[in-house]
Amino acid sequence: MSTTDVRVQVIDSHTAGEPTRVVLTGGPDLGTCSLSERRKRFRGTADDFRKMLIDEPRGNEAMVGALLCEPTDPECATGVIFFNNRGYLGMCGHGTIGVAVTLAYLKRIGPGSHKIETPVGIISVELHDAHSASIQNVPSYRLHAGITVDVPELGTVTGDVAWGGNWFFLTEAPLPLSPDRIPEITTAALRVRTALSEQGIFGTDGAEIDHVEFFAPAQSATANSRNFVLCPGGAYDRSPCGTGLSAKLACLAADGKLAPGERWVQESIIGSRFEGSYQGGTDGRILPRITGNAYIVSESQLIQQTGDPFGRGIPMGEFI
Repeated sequence: MSTTDVRVQVIDSHTAGEPTRVVLTGGPDLGTCSLSERRKRFRGTADDFRKMLIDEPRGNEAMVGALLCEPTDPECATGVIFFNNRGYLGMCGHGTIGVAVTLAYLKRIGPGSHKIETPVGIISVELHDAHSASIQNVPSYRLHAGITVDVPELGTVTGDVAWGGNWFFLTEAPLPLSPDRIPEITTAALRVRTALSEQGIFGTDGAEIDHVEFFAPAQSATANSRNFVLCPGGAYDRSPCGTGLSAKLACLAADGKLAPGERWVQESIIGSRFEGSYQGGTDGRILPRITGNAYIVSESQLIQQTGDPFGRGIPMGEFI
């Protein structure tokens, strides 16, 4: 057992209300292989670091971590591996915007076009100013349309399965999407996610559908839709969810309800917004563009003291 305290330098930000914790120093050495392989190594050899950083008492259920890595592509400003209280993400839309704004805060990038490497591909980022950025997400698509699932207490639920960097089941909200109903909405989304798994509904190659997205009419006259997104660890996304909006755009495009280049404003359950649009890709995929605002909230050093009984965190997300 180590007798040396662990110290990790981080910068915290929020994108449309959803937090991102960027690791600057003190993270695990994962080598120089591909980002997808480094993510596997992270999971296999350094998962205690994820728990220490994200779980209580240092983190919270909504926190998404972003480990900055040396990119394999020299044209990229950085590589990044995203993780949360349940595990590891392929991509994170709000997190990528948060990373871009953090890099700008550190004066590592300025306004203009940049690239960020993730385990599922290279993301193009346009930094507009100190607080605003657009990302061109990975190619997104709808895998299944009109899938039905029997859900306890909800009955038959019909929705779409789509990829936007993570796997989503998208369906109309079973109850009003207002902040005072969040506990009930979360319970309903958890039931949907469990039913999907139990009834054998998965993404490509048997991938778990670990995000559930409910949508309803917007409450603002200047937005197109309101959503609620259940994240893998059981928390709800405070932002409209960048990968979730990408999945939504893929469904709209597949249904002919949104034209290439047409603007779509997505409102989260707390009223924050992302703006989305897309261009056509290949093989039925689209290329989503997501714009949002992020703000720095703290610079800090996290400490794991020797002998702390909760030094590795309190992993509540693992029980969801």
